[in-house]
Amino acid sequence: MLPGLGALYEDLHRNPELSFAEHRTAALLAGRLRSLGYAVTEGVGRTGVVGILRNGAGPTVLLRADIDALPVAEATGLRYASTITQVGVDGVESPVMHACGHDMHATWLIGAAAILAGQRADWSGTLQLVFQPAEELGAGAAAMIDDGFFDRFGTPDITLGQHVTPWPAGELLYRAGSVMTAADSIRIVLHGTGSHGSTPEQSVDPVVLAASVVLHLQTIVSREIAAADFGVLTIGTLHAGTKQNIIPDSAELGISMRTYEPLVRERMLAAITRIVTGECEAAGSPRPPEIEVTFSVPALVNEPAVTAEFAALFTERFGAGRVGVGPQAAPSEDFGLWGTRAGCPSFFWFTGGGDPAAFRAAIAAGRMQDVHFNHSPFYAPVQDPTIQTGVEAMVAAARHALAR
Repeated sequence: MLPGLGALYEDLHRNPELSFAEHRTAALLAGRLRSLGYAVTEGVGRTGVVGILRNGAGPTVLLRADIDALPVAEATGLRYASTITQVGVDGVESPVMHACGHDMHATWLIGAAAILAGQRADWSGTLQLVFQPAEELGAGAAAMIDDGFFDRFGTPDITLGQHVTPWPAGELLYRAGSVMTAADSIRIVLHGTGSHGSTPEQSVDPVVLAASVVLHLQTIVSREIAAADFGVLTIGTLHAGTKQNIIPDSAELGISMRTYEPLVRERMLAAITRIVTGECEAAGSPRPPEIEVTFSVPALVNEPAVTAEFAALFTERFGAGRVGVGPQAAPSEDFGLWGTRAGCPSFFWFTGGGDPAAFRAAIAAGRMQDVHFNHSPFYAPVQDPTIQTGVEAMVAAARHALAR
């Protein structure tokens, strides 16, 4: 199967699509599932694909892969590198690249789908294969669930997912408890009073206000969160004005916030509201700021008992030298919504895709900056043995879940 899976991976990598625009990708994957005997439904949660394989009595096991790409200009130099541009949900056209490895995730799941369909004499139960859109927006899982997923296809007894990382290819990492952070995306609009650039005294300058807000927000983590707690607050966008000699009447900030603990999250959100409101009042803003949480995903949590089961399974299957405990990850994933909304346990693990020699050389030299991580324009997993390892891990996990 590996040559065919490699060709699929290269096709997906060469033809990436942004969140909720994964039309070609969805059609391609749906066709693969139909050819394997799955009952396929397209357009779930806008561009999601669901494949169902019922095989007698037994557990219902959900296997998930995300399929969207990122607005990144690829710089890998690969012969199958993307040269695609696409208009995103924000209306902006940009280069597009599978810089997070979702093309690898989809390839893994197609490979697992083929093997499991061919092993029906050896297991019983129901497989739910989910090719999910818009993970990069934190919106795809919610969109599919809100589209009636559990009513239409059944509620799973367990959900399984994996993510490619720069860790050496052929190795697996897992973690019990909090694995990835909760994420909140926050949009803030600060209102001022515009004027000519030569008469700033006639304005309430939202640019100066925004600068003050940006600096004050940086004190939340350093002064309001305990040193033992985890919190990240990043202001990724700041837009104001159209010309250098015009003071605009508004400024807009885009904030990304990461936490593990709900109480820390609540405290940070309250602090953002307090600081922004206070700064606007001090500046004499003509009206209160707009503060909107545009999306939230919960922390991704692996239950310890369930994690122990799959850790033992992977260690037996791959050997102790290829399986280990990974660190908590500061990025976020909306995979956790599947188990949270279904009320069932989840298990999420990481599969290495980095060149082993290059990774270990970087570690030995103390130069982790030489390792290209997810979301980098240089990020691309090596195909061998990444494809094989991911397929084998997903099949082993699915077979174990079906036998629970």
